[in-house]
Parts: sequence; structure tokens; C-alpha cells
Amino acid sequence: MAQTLKDRVREQLVAMYNNSLSGSPIQAKELEIIIRRIIDRFLSIPRSALGEEEKGRIIKDLVDEFNDLIPGLGPIEGLLNDPSITEIMINGPDKIYIERNGKKILSEIKFHDEDQLRCLMYKILAPTRRRVDETHPYVDVSLKDGSRVNIIIPPLALDGVNITIRKFLGVIKSVEDLIKLGALDRRMAEFLVACIKAKVNMLFSGATGAGKTTTLSVLSSYIDPSERIVTIEDTAELNLNQEHVVRLETRNPNIEGKGKVTIGDLFKNSLRMRPGRIILGEIRGAEALDMLQAMCSGHTGALAVLHASSPVEVIYRLETMILTSGLPISLDIIHRQISAAVQLIIQQDQLADGTRKITHITQVNGLQDGTVVLEDLFNYEISDVDNSGKVQGKFTATGVIPKFYPMFAQKGVHLSKEIFNKG
Repeated sequence: MAQTLKDRVREQLVAMYNNSLSGSPIQAKELEIIIRRIIDRFLSIPRSALGEEEKGRIIKDLVDEFNDLIPGLGPIEGLLNDPSITEIMINGPDKIYIERNGKKILSEIKFHDEDQLRCLMYKILAPTRRRVDETHPYVDVSLKDGSRVNIIIPPLALDGVNITIRKFLGVIKSVEDLIKLGALDRRMAEFLVACIKAKVNMLFSGATGAGKTTTLSVLSSYIDPSERIVTIEDTAELNLNQEHVVRLETRNPNIEGKGKVTIGDLFKNSLRMRPGRIILGEIRGAEALDMLQAMCSGHTGALAVLHASSPVEVIYRLETMILTSGLPISLDIIHRQISAAVQLIIQQDQLADGTRKITHITQVNGLQDGTVVLEDLFNYEISDVDNSGKVQGKFTATGVIPKFYPMFAQKGVHLSKEIFNKG
């Protein structure tokens, strides 16, 4: 009971006094009074009892833990403000790695000890509805600026608290920014924007950190502002500029193991919300079939993210997610659903030199002998890697005109067939 009380007091302390935590350090005596007041309030609940010795130990532990309260986000504040850093990886108090220009290096910054690192963890969690403890030892949250944070604690993390922060790159706002970064060329950009406007069903795939969510966010900014957009995410990350946006986020179970709300639950509910567009933060399980069926039933222009190493792997992953869901459905029917629902796959990869590029824009072109047919429309072809490790290559069109090309004219979107000319 003492450990549970300690965890509850810690959460309450951070939640109630978040303004104090973000300012100057609190004196130990003042902090002790605050903690004692919170404990007494919890112990006023009937059937709650705790000896003075145990209460004193909890107070001392929490005072020691929070006594050296760090302003802002402490040692990593400067890293968060450095625009050249895209990721911060905290492997315990002594090892903080950063990704700069696509390369991961060990920084010189360290925390004083594990307690200071835990204080940072609680400050990150304070504004959210999420928690981390022995029953839920890992969690995903977002910072106010949209940066994504994963936290995992011992005993699962053997070397101490581990925090991974993928920074939200606010400087990437349009396809022009993606072109300048070399993620795609102008023909590909014009085509993808036209696909968004024509309400083509699109899947964004790639490995972790490849930039697929960033690309989805940029392209979604070209959705007509008159449309009602529903976003569904495990952790709210998408920042859309349109006004008519409904943001839905999953919920973890409470301390009794109840109240969990999954991506699938939210997706099914979203279909009753008159969505003009559905944007799925990530497909992970049985909701894959729900999404395919929704696409087939008239909910066009859906956008979704999933982890896959190639467009072919996207099909395999969809198959696996649906088959392992326990639903009584054959592989043949799954292939029919995929070919009828998904129109375009955008594959993004991080190359050996750290750059992120859209390596395949691939259409789903029906079935052949019961198998989903994929055709590349655009590719990134690597020609060489120079002595400095820089990848050399170029974006090319395959010469294939997408089978859904008539949709552009139907939706009043002008797109010349010339952009598909081979080369």
C-alpha cells in the first residue's frame, strides 16, 4: 500500500504544482509541507491507514527526489532548442545521445543522478493524462510543441530510466520544404498534393524515424479546409492547420486495468462522426480490416501510417495484422479488400548518410492470380556513395500512369500526364 500511495502522491505533486516545478527550485521545507498535505488528503479516505514511520519515509524519499527541481526540462533544454538536433535519446542519467544531420552521437550532457532524470520524467508526464509505474512501465506522450516522447523504466529498462524524444520539426510546413530537404522532387510533390486534393486513399510506410509522419502532416495541410477531419492516434502528434479537426487519442487502462480504448475502438466510432477525412496515426492490428472496409464503403481520401520496409512489405503486414486478429477471413478476401481500398503507398526511408527520402511512390493495381499487384510510379535510384559517405542518386518516374488518374478530373484537380513521363 505504501508504494502505491507514494506513486499517487508523486503524480498528484507534479500535477498540482506544475507551475512551481517549471519555475525556481522549491525549498525542502516547503516541499515537505506540500507532500505531507497530499498524503493526509489520501489517508482521509476510509480504510486507508499508514504508520507515522512509513509516512515519514515516503515524505523523505519524495523530498530527496524532488528537492533539486530543475527549471524547464533541465539539462536537455538546450538540446530541445537546437534546431539541428532531430532526436534525443536518454539512456539513463549518464548517456544522452543526439541525432544531428542524420548521425547519432554521444553528447557531453549528463544528469546529476537517477533522481534528477526521474524528475524530468514526471515533468514531461505532468500535463498529460498518461502515467508510468510498475504496472505500466512504458508510455508514449507528446510535448507541447508536438515532439514525441517514449518513456520506459526499470525493471524493463535495465540501465535506468530511458527517454526517447523525437523532435517536432516545425520548420517543415510545406512540400517546398520537403523539396529543399531533398525528400522528393517537384514532380513527386505535385503528384502527391494532387492525390490529397482528389481524395486518393494513401498509406505512408517506412521504418521508425524515416519521416513518414512528418510527410503525412505536410501533405494533410493541403486538405480542403471545408472538410471535417478526424485524426486517430495512440499519442496525439499531428498538427493540422485546418479549423474543422476532431482529434481522438487512445486511452490506457486505469490502475484497476479497466477503461482501455484502442485505435480500433476509436476508428469504429469515427465512422459515426460524419468524417470527410480519416487520418490514422498508425495501423497496428485488427483496425487494419476496419480501415480497408471503410475505404471500400465510401470514406475516400483516408491517410494512414504503418511500419514497413517496402511497398511489398506493406501488403504482408496488412495480411498479418488481419490474420492474427482472430477474425474468420481468408487470405483471398484480404487481398480483395486491399486491392479495392488502397490506391497509393508512399515509402520513405532514412539512407546510409542520414538523409530521409521518399524512395517509392507505388500504386495498387488490382489482383493477378489472387495476388495484389504493385506498380512503382516514382522511385529514388541510388547510383553511388562517395568517399564522405554521401549517398548519390536521383528521383525518376517509371512512365506508368496511375489507374486512378481519371479521379483528378472528376475532382476538378488539374494534373498533366507529362509528369509521369519516364526519366
